[in-house]
Amino acid sequence: MNKNRILGIDVGGTGVKGAIVDVETGTLLTERIRILTPQPATPKAVAATIQKLVNEFEYEGPVGVGFPAIVRHGVAASAANIDKSWIGTNIEETFSEKTGLPFFALNDADAAGIATINFGAGNPYAEDGVVVMVTIGTGLGGALFVDGKLMPNLEIGQIYLKNQKVVAEKYISNKIRKDTNMSWSEFGKKFNKFLSHVDGILNPDLIVLGGGASKSFSEFKRHLKTNAEVKAATLANAAGTVGAAVYAAQRIGK
Repeated sequence: MNKNRILGIDVGGTGVKGAIVDVETGTLLTERIRILTPQPATPKAVAATIQKLVNEFEYEGPVGVGFPAIVRHGVAASAANIDKSWIGTNIEETFSEKTGLPFFALNDADAAGIATINFGAGNPYAEDGVVVMVTIGTGLGGALFVDGKLMPNLEIGQIYLKNQKVVAEKYISNKIRKDTNMSWSEFGKKFNKFLSHVDGILNPDLIVLGGGASKSFSEFKRHLKTNAEVKAATLANAAGTVGAAVYAAQRIGK
């Protein structure tokens, strides 16, 4: 197996996506394959889905996986958009035992951020600056980088906004936009309440928006009022897959 070719997997609330990545360039060497996230998304069920992806690529080697949870030393410490039975479960061991391959797990938004800071819109600040990555999907993920160094498990979607009784990702997300048939203008105004709050607390140089909604950035960007520069992720939905593979490469000391 070419050491630069690593399988990256992005586990989301609705889909599990994977592709072989060139970790030197951040490019996908295969088409991304997407399999629906099982419901309920228990460890056993998700592991079976991971096995299907590995088989699809006929892959043998290390695997990086972005996971929708706080991840500490390979163990899920939360479960915002996945079955609660994951809490306290070792993600790396669960997938390794199922597939026989070495797995390296991190928070899914952190994975997207790693891709962005290495190959995407955040790269100009990789040596000097503060970058916040926000992924807008089933929920709201976040990644924070200071001079290119990841501050893991930001879980930015779990903050509370003023006068709101639910956490931010229950107030606005791409899933909520779709479920309520929300216009992009209305989405932009609601999302700005969240983004301006993040901007005021973290004071970054740059905010990068990723996830499904970022593909329509031009439709709602006029409603975003922040001190920080705001850009759409150039890697779009592939960021989580790329970043997971790069993380695996970093962990094995390539």
